[in-house]
Amino acid sequence: MNYRHAFHAGNHADVLKHIVLLATCDALTAKPAPVFALDTHAGRGLYALDGNSAQRTGEAEGGIGRLLAEAPKHPLVARYLSAIRACRATHGQASYPGSPWLLAHALREDDRIATCELLPEEAAQLKSNFADEPRVAVHARDGYEAMKALLPPRIGTTRFNRGLVLIDPPYEAQLEEFDRIIGAIRDALTRWPQACYLVWYPIKRRRSLQPFFRRVATLPVKGALLAELMVHPDDSPLRMNGSGMVVLNPPWQLNQSIGGVLPALRDVLGEAGASSRIEWLAEPR
Repeated sequence: MNYRHAFHAGNHADVLKHIVLLATCDALTAKPAPVFALDTHAGRGLYALDGNSAQRTGEAEGGIGRLLAEAPKHPLVARYLSAIRACRATHGQASYPGSPWLLAHALREDDRIATCELLPEEAAQLKSNFADEPRVAVHARDGYEAMKALLPPRIGTTRFNRGLVLIDPPYEAQLEEFDRIIGAIRDALTRWPQACYLVWYPIKRRRSLQPFFRRVATLPVKGALLAELMVHPDDSPLRMNGSGMVVLNPPWQLNQSIGGVLPALRDVLGEAGASSRIEWLAEPR
């Protein structure tokens, strides 16, 4: 696997993914019971947008750069930008937080986070970035295998009945990746059925995703919510036209808050022909 998220940090896909992630964390922490979060494809957790990798693609300028310059007035955007500013106050004005940093920022002292990264160099950097954070465990291993090993979560005498699993793979072989995602979630649901599962996916041609959506709808969950942000017209298989998040067992009213922010993100980050949508793949029950 050759994927490095440093080339894409802060792009439009990160904006969508991280806004949904923070909204989910805030909904979970609204109740006092402790929360466990598992990040299956964590990367290094913290990125420098003035580094060679990010500068080579310039993708952050069309994502977080544009949002900082023209922030729509929406509570979820404000929440996200507050986290960005908190990261930059600690790590410098060119920094951008990956999902492990955002989880550590959003969750509480008695919550726990497990992060997984398979690439040795990225895993070593992830461990270094969180060396002083006792709530965050770093595992240099395959994230899907970790779902089997770490769920249901129990740390010491604490059993975590509430939490989330973020699945954000590189999709180097997209159809095979969807097979692994469905299999891993179906297995995890037998052991931690009440957790919230968040799956990020890229969109080149949306119709190619229909088999994945049909399989998601068959999972034994209490609802499957889809949220998509297209920043380009859905007409080219050669680029990532947008991305989406599937949220299984979503917190109460997450659909309303996410549904409200998507058009604002579309208007700021999208070009002519951009679009957004939110819908239930499986109605809540």
